Amino acid sequence: MSKSEKYPYPRRRVIRALMHVLSIPAFKVLTQLDIKGKENLPEKGPFLIVGNHFSFVDPAAIVRIAKWPIEFLGAADPPFAPKKTKILPKLWGFHKLYRGTGSMEALRAGEAILRQKGILGIFPEGGSWAQVLRPARPGTAYLAARTGAPILPVGLYGMNDVFPYTLGQRAKIHINIGNPFGPYKITGRGRERREQLDEIGHEIMRRIAELLPDKLRGFYADDPETREAAKGTEIYPWADRIEGEVEGEVR
Repeated sequence: MSKSEKYPYPRRRVIRALMHVLSIPAFKVLTQLDIKGKENLPEKGPFLIVGNHFSFVDPAAIVRIAKWPIEFLGAADPPFAPKKTKILPKLWGFHKLYRGTGSMEALRAGEAILRQKGILGIFPEGGSWAQVLRPARPGTAYLAARTGAPILPVGLYGMNDVFPYTLGQRAKIHINIGNPFGPYKITGRGRERREQLDEIGHEIMRRIAELLPDKLRGFYADDPETREAAKGTEIYPWADRIEGEVEGEVR
């Protein structure tokens, strides 16, 4: 079986189109939404769409901005999302990342999607455990370098105020869309290769940082006090454990 057969793109067209359409009135009812940079949206793939990850609502915001057939790579068991909201990613469909592992199956899926000129959504930080920008995990840079796909950065903030919802009080949320950048290539092996991936990751996060207020930029802030306050948020919660691990087995 070829990779395109194993990881077809696009898929679930009807349900995804419907969910995008429904997201428009949902955001209107629940939020005061401000979208800037829509002129930067590419008409078609392939490209990676990347954003900061402060809230479990962030993927819904990406769905809201355009009617693309986006494929997401996402946490297999997002720990901060309320149980009643977990039906939404299941309906949309996504490729599961088991954090704390190499997640090679998800990365193979991502590469196959981009090689089919698809659109792939990913949050480079690898989770939403902090409210400021953190360094990227290597997966996004790996996919960008492997495929040569350009990258579309998006800055998201205010999403944590959406829930719990209070009648008559709509959260003010912002979606800022930057200019596409890339492509990237890497050379060498081992440490040299990893250093290049890390630098691409930092460049991705700097591009996202430009789309956020400085107080949210964390390690990428201009203000040294903001950078100092961000220390500790870079610690990856799955550095010594596997997401979904139960008695030594991944569920």
